[in-house]
Amino acid sequence: MAAGQGTGMKPVRIAILGGGTAGWMAANLFAHAWPRARITVIESPEIGIIGVGEGSTPQLKAFFDRLGIAERDWMPACNATYKNGIGFHGWSARAGAESYFHPFPTMIDVHTADAFFNHSAARRRGMAAEAHPDRFNLPARLAAEQRGPIPGDSFPFAVSYGYHFDAYLVGAFLREHAVARGVIHLPQRVREVRVAPDGAVQALMTEDGAAVEADLFVDASGFASVIAQTALGVPFRSFADNLFNDSAVVMPTPRNREPINAHTKATALSAGWCWDIPLTNRTGNGYVYASRYLSPDAAEGELRQHLGVGDDAPAARHLRMKVGRIEKVWTANCLAVGLSQGFIEPLEATALHVVQATVEGFINAWQSGGFTPRHRDRFNASIAARFEGIRDYIVCHYRANQRDDTDYWRDNATNPHISMSLADVLACWRSGGDLVAEIERQGIATYYSTMSWHCLLSGYGCYPPDHALHAAQGGSDMAQIDDFLARCATNFAPHHVQLASLAH
Repeated sequence: MAAGQGTGMKPVRIAILGGGTAGWMAANLFAHAWPRARITVIESPEIGIIGVGEGSTPQLKAFFDRLGIAERDWMPACNATYKNGIGFHGWSARAGAESYFHPFPTMIDVHTADAFFNHSAARRRGMAAEAHPDRFNLPARLAAEQRGPIPGDSFPFAVSYGYHFDAYLVGAFLREHAVARGVIHLPQRVREVRVAPDGAVQALMTEDGAAVEADLFVDASGFASVIAQTALGVPFRSFADNLFNDSAVVMPTPRNREPINAHTKATALSAGWCWDIPLTNRTGNGYVYASRYLSPDAAEGELRQHLGVGDDAPAARHLRMKVGRIEKVWTANCLAVGLSQGFIEPLEATALHVVQATVEGFINAWQSGGFTPRHRDRFNASIAARFEGIRDYIVCHYRANQRDDTDYWRDNATNPHISMSLADVLACWRSGGDLVAEIERQGIATYYSTMSWHCLLSGYGCYPPDHALHAAQGGSDMAQIDDFLARCATNFAPHHVQLASLAH
């Protein structure tokens, strides 16, 4: 691979196969890091973006900040809203644990996290301590009160947050931004990937006969994985034994007049769960389910019943999901991103987070040593570990569910196909051990924090039965914590007010 100008080794020519949110995100990150690189995005005009109403983790804010794009410049254009976290509903049938909120981190967690962890440990050891996560975190209160995550000027404590947005509009916005900065947009279909005898990609042949040559090829071609899996034969590692869901039925509904929620809803249904993603112009809805337990027609019927809509409108779209990851996202001179590199179901909205981590990690790996097997192997191992860390946390949602009304939920709760890492986390929790120390021992807080693990397991009520609990001794003053969080929340304007301010 050729060297670029400036500090360190840089690819001169980058060809990205596939646009969409992943492809254009990659193009923008490369253009920002290597402004002298010649970047071409080859995007078939007939293939649309799979994403529907989509959510993100807080890393997406860092992405836009890095590119110097203000929220007022992109959010209104993409019908975007703010996201304090995810509300999980119906994943547990235990009294008091019918729902819980998964928050993003805040700077004031230091004032409540220890109390939450201590109460949780006490309840796991049989004491009747208050341990529902919503009582201990600010984002849950903001979501319940329909407040946005941007504090007033007099509140000097940051709150992490994500977004909800129209994936098609975000892809189009990022395309315009990239093209304005010199990225070449080639609306063509690729008919052939030419591979050299040494296993490196030589060129992408388009239908009009052109050969697009590059030093680095980025595969953003979706589940087809045209370069990585099809042309280079990179093996795919399925997560089907860990995660049962392989299908989705998608159905947007019009925006009603109610205030717009500042959080995603994930509601458990008979063979999966339904998302509710609020945009400024509509609500994105979809039922993620396992086809071995439910037919597409039955899934659509259940979703329509859940939404309270008839059989004629709105129209539904059916999707199949290929859940798992390829073994190496960087092979020869090809980097796979987005669905080409793998997919973990959308429960925690991690898809774009993984794209961002992959591209930024590749840039860092390249700049630290260039195109060597050692750097490539280290990078591939880090991305594989991230995929499996995210997978384990999502598997835990299903393994820890407290339902027994359908075979789907019963089978998930007893699924033996879990990693040793997750098995150790669950064993620590059930034995009343120090989960903070266990997460630190495993080194997995990079993927999900100790707070996140506590929220999940506490939120589903994974505790001894209520009749076996005895009175707690000591503990934190819950009235004081309630008052502290209530007063903190007054520094955040309603969500609709914060959205309206973006238009001025």
